[in-house]
Amino acid sequence: MALIKTQDFIESIADALQYISYYHPEDYIRALAVAYEKEQSPAAKDAIAQILTNSRMCAEGKRPLCQDTGIVVAFVKVGMQTQFEGDMTVAEMVNEGVRRAYLHPENTLRASIVNDPAGARKNTKDNTPAITHIEMVAGDTVDIQIAAKGGGSENKSKLAMLNPNDSIVDWVMEVVPKMGAGWCPPGMLGIGIGGSAEKAMLLAKESLMEPIDIQELQARGAQNKIEELRLELYEKVNQLGIGAQGLGGLTTVLDVKILDYPTHAASLPVAIIPNCAATRHVHFTLDGSGVAELVPPNPDVYPDVHWAPSPQAIRVNLETVTQEETQTWKNGDTLLLTGKILTGRDAAHKRIKTMLEKGERLPVDFNNRFIYYVGPVDAVRDEAVGPAGPTTATRMDSYTNMMLNTGLLGSIGKAERGEQALKEIAKHKSVYLMAVGGAAYLVSKAIKKSRVLAFADLGMEAIYEFDVVDMPVTVAVSANGESVHNTGPAHWKKKIALLAV
Repeated sequence: MALIKTQDFIESIADALQYISYYHPEDYIRALAVAYEKEQSPAAKDAIAQILTNSRMCAEGKRPLCQDTGIVVAFVKVGMQTQFEGDMTVAEMVNEGVRRAYLHPENTLRASIVNDPAGARKNTKDNTPAITHIEMVAGDTVDIQIAAKGGGSENKSKLAMLNPNDSIVDWVMEVVPKMGAGWCPPGMLGIGIGGSAEKAMLLAKESLMEPIDIQELQARGAQNKIEELRLELYEKVNQLGIGAQGLGGLTTVLDVKILDYPTHAASLPVAIIPNCAATRHVHFTLDGSGVAELVPPNPDVYPDVHWAPSPQAIRVNLETVTQEETQTWKNGDTLLLTGKILTGRDAAHKRIKTMLEKGERLPVDFNNRFIYYVGPVDAVRDEAVGPAGPTTATRMDSYTNMMLNTGLLGSIGKAERGEQALKEIAKHKSVYLMAVGGAAYLVSKAIKKSRVLAFADLGMEAIYEFDVVDMPVTVAVSANGESVHNTGPAHWKKKIALLAV
């Protein structure tokens, strides 16, 4: 009987979470490199180049791939012939590993977990508790799969209780376009089929732990119904033309993973959960011999891709820019921003709304400024700020009119804006700029200074002022309200159809 020491378990969890914060799985890097080589959309190719460059920088600098360092999900399969030292439960040991990992002084990870979710939503400060699934299995080892799941992709999860004869393909093809780009494609789709409602969701999440192997499957051909379904969905989803970051292109998904389970004769539960460009998971086994050994990816796995600003990029001085100038920007234009920008996201917007309703004076002057939707990682060593990629802009849509009434020139985030927000942007002759989700460390290198201006108690959701130099963004919504997230995918969907012919 294997004896699993408490500290070995805890240290293995902590090491794994540090590891996945800055190392992409090798299979993901290879798949993304293939996508980069075949991509024909300039905007999508540039976005993939940023993600690949960011990945290499994070591996070398041991800093997070994304500012959203995720909610921790652990699948723990305990062999029935194992014994644990001490009296801590498995969930308690996982949580202690999470706590140590996220508070590590050399690579501080952003704590995103809030308790009292329907009430005060107060940050727990150490990213606990994790979501831990425990299963007893045969054997004398403990098998652990651990992931850090970002909110942008997790928020796009869907469950349907289909009728037994309904088409799974039709449902997926209806859902994926509605997911928008907030899940930061290109990534993976995890699909769970069968069981009950909660089992289907669990299957979808667990499927995302599997390695990317769609290229191998295409080469050998499907050998069962599930593999046929994977190939069909992989092809059809990519034919939608959504592309990297929703900008339009050839690759939306790098793989489609499916797990199934027997279900009731009257039911067909189907769940879908996407994994983003910051795909983070690792698998290890404890056998009582010590802490798990995690081998870094081979540096040779990275393609020779080193992102650099386009020579055609428009340099923008944020200290002198005017609304007349912003109205000349066209959808898809690449900008390099230099000067001061403000930050603010969900909690800050909610507090601003409350202050305005009470007639209180705002602590920050937003007139002629740009606001960046971001919750950065804390700085370490000589950093001005830690990884600071964009959060999903759609969540701020309901505040758009309120914020534009303060005199804002525009906003910066990731993914598309809703129809009402587009109308309000056009009404105010504002603009919406997009930074690449999944390139947080790369983006942070453009931030030279950072200071909190207001709402310091909100932590990463406080209002900061960043001094940036050549921060790369793309014009996603021009001053007339036209969105590249509408025009780009529509153009590439038609183009892919013509390429197929």
